[in-house]
Amino acid sequence: MDVPRSKEFHDVYFSAEDGLAESRHVFLAGNNLPDAWIGKDRFVICESGFGTGLNFLAALKLWLESDVDKRPSDLHFISFEKYPLDKDFIEKSLCHWSELGDILVKLLAIYPVDLSGNIYELAVMDGVRLTLIFGDINDEMPKLDSKVDCWFLDGFKPSSNPDMWSDIVFKNMARLSANGASFATFTAAGKVRRGLEAVGFKVHKIKGFGHKREMCVGIINP
Repeated sequence: MDVPRSKEFHDVYFSAEDGLAESRHVFLAGNNLPDAWIGKDRFVICESGFGTGLNFLAALKLWLESDVDKRPSDLHFISFEKYPLDKDFIEKSLCHWSELGDILVKLLAIYPVDLSGNIYELAVMDGVRLTLIFGDINDEMPKLDSKVDCWFLDGFKPSSNPDMWSDIVFKNMARLSANGASFATFTAAGKVRRGLEAVGFKVHKIKGFGHKREMCVGIINP
């Protein structure tokens, strides 16, 4: 597979082993989904780097495959992206996963053509909303007003993209988190663990995806 790379950060957008499997291991299982949303009418996921949209599509597919009576009737996915990709790049990056076919088409149909804007509120389908915030997360996250149930901390490793793993991001995660909010991230870097612990998250290291030895998950203290 020809894995897409970011020219800004000289890093891949997802694992060369299997990006979809990585998303499911790190972000879905890492946040105890779908169990975490059972019994909730509304569930909000916030992501720190939209990239190709693979994590969003993995979450959407899981929601579609979940029992209608147990899944939230309102799924809201919020994602920040400083360097938004165009439709052609996204389609080329994800089209080889045939199981994403229908929902990839839906995403591409509503995805902004003009990438110079700031906030896009997109109705994906009945019960599912996607908010795309194009800009620096350190500038945009303090403006957000929502109660987040789980966090997908993506956006390239801290050594490649140190500005994203900032105290501003960690402090706003604590501000925006609902009671018992969880997080998951592919990295186990000490800077990230310490930053999350400093704002009230309990952090645990677990087995990472594929050849990666460790990743981090956790919940915010009550």
